[in-house]
Amino acid sequence: MSNRIIKKLEEDKKLLSIYFTAGYPEIENTVQIIQDLEKNGVDMIEIGLPFSDPLADGPTIQASSTTALQNGMTSEVLFNQLADIRKSVSIPLIIMGYFNPMMQYGVEEFCKKCQEIGIDGLIIPDLPVDVYNEDYRAIFEKYGLLNVFLITPQTSEERIRFIDSVSNGFIYMVSSASVTGSKSGFGNEQTHYFERIAAMNLKNPQIVGFGIKDSETFQQATKTAKGAIIGSAFIKHLTEKGINTISDFTKTIR
Repeated sequence: MSNRIIKKLEEDKKLLSIYFTAGYPEIENTVQIIQDLEKNGVDMIEIGLPFSDPLADGPTIQASSTTALQNGMTSEVLFNQLADIRKSVSIPLIIMGYFNPMMQYGVEEFCKKCQEIGIDGLIIPDLPVDVYNEDYRAIFEKYGLLNVFLITPQTSEERIRFIDSVSNGFIYMVSSASVTGSKSGFGNEQTHYFERIAAMNLKNPQIVGFGIKDSETFQQATKTAKGAIIGSAFIKHLTEKGINTISDFTKTIR
């Protein structure tokens, strides 16, 4: 079976991906949030596996991680919650998390579990592409999982091309060098960066993350890229409005 992410990338539209932290606001909210996002036209979902030392995350996502961990969220709990997710959800699902919990679980065991429940890919910000390529790529491919790598405005062209050669799906294009959830709108610097990457003609499409929170920033980000990821703004919405108002949020994006 071809990977759901690859099929989704072939669709003739700009993709909206939403990130949320598993186990937030309440431990048992995970499945309902996923189902509601799909019902409201989201193309892809990133399920955040909370970790106690989240280096790349801004304050909003960090706070949601802390709450989720206090609620009792672990890899094991998440896998149990998602055991039947493919009975009700068909869009691509990606787990985003740090490498430490995966190593504690056992990398191969973690990948096997992902395949069993129908996870399509992983985003592991602290797993360097060369380490992945040498030590883990074979395991990911064995279980049909795409690994998604991040690039930033500071990433060298040589490294971007290496990431492109190792990737098989999309590249996560971080819009700025800052943490998630900051910034309002995109300035010239970011726009030039989007254009520069587009001009590289990479084989993998790019999806932009960090700083997207409304229709305007979604349009800006997807002018040259295939799609955009919204995390902090969605978590803020859950915090302020609760999990039964997801349609109100998605309507503001497109």
